[in-house]
Amino acid sequence: AVRFDTQAIQNPEIKGVAYQHGTLAGLEVKEYLLLKWRHKCVYCQKGDIPLEVEHIVPKRRGGSDRITNLTLACEACNQQKGSQTAQAFGFPHLQAQALQPLKDAAAVNSTRWALYERLKATGLPIEVSTGGQTKWNRKQRGIPKSHWLDAVCVGPSTPERVQWQHVIPLLITARGRQCRQLCNVDGWGFPRSRPKGPSKVFGFQTGDMVQAVVTRGKRMGTYVGRVAIKTDGYFKITGTHGMVEGIHARYCSPLHRVDGYEYQKGSAALPPQM
Repeated sequence: AVRFDTQAIQNPEIKGVAYQHGTLAGLEVKEYLLLKWRHKCVYCQKGDIPLEVEHIVPKRRGGSDRITNLTLACEACNQQKGSQTAQAFGFPHLQAQALQPLKDAAAVNSTRWALYERLKATGLPIEVSTGGQTKWNRKQRGIPKSHWLDAVCVGPSTPERVQWQHVIPLLITARGRQCRQLCNVDGWGFPRSRPKGPSKVFGFQTGDMVQAVVTRGKRMGTYVGRVAIKTDGYFKITGTHGMVEGIHARYCSPLHRVDGYEYQKGSAALPPQM
């Protein structure tokens, strides 16, 4: 998610004309509108097509460049609408809808600011920016769109050259440590297994990252992944190799104890489409 300078977007005079009509300001407004109108043309509701910033009330009819008078349209709808107002074009609800999301974005920004203060209190180096600044940095450096590369492009400290090729990101997902549910249930809520056994078997706990080197038998090989324990000592290991069952604890060695998070390797980013 991104932060928007809603005051500067709403009031063109807050930082001067150069700020509001510069290239970076245009990206800031466009990113805000894309999120606000869900990346779709407001007239035909088509997505995944190039969208243009469009005036709900055209300037020749007295409309302004304020964010409350802007929306997004595809080229075909924009040309068909011409100099008509959105109301005359058959969409009278757009003006009222355009007035609403600003307060929501302001509330989200307040939440982000509280998060920033908490992170700042840790003493770690923290840098923040806006969605428009991040997109500007990414486009200037020819970096493809992805969440982890967006994090690289936040703020003015982004280096001119970023070596992102062949980098494999680490995906971390919060899973929690354990479940308080006593047993598994079927689709109707009836128990389909016995109550849970001990939380540790042979020193291993469900969620531990392990390496299993099986030296004999039909499952001979090396397996690395997340382990799910069973009281009989034969575990299930899930990793890049998929899921394999029936691996005895004596073949396993711990790599990382369960800490409430799941760790996976992501995929490398593809070059941006030209």
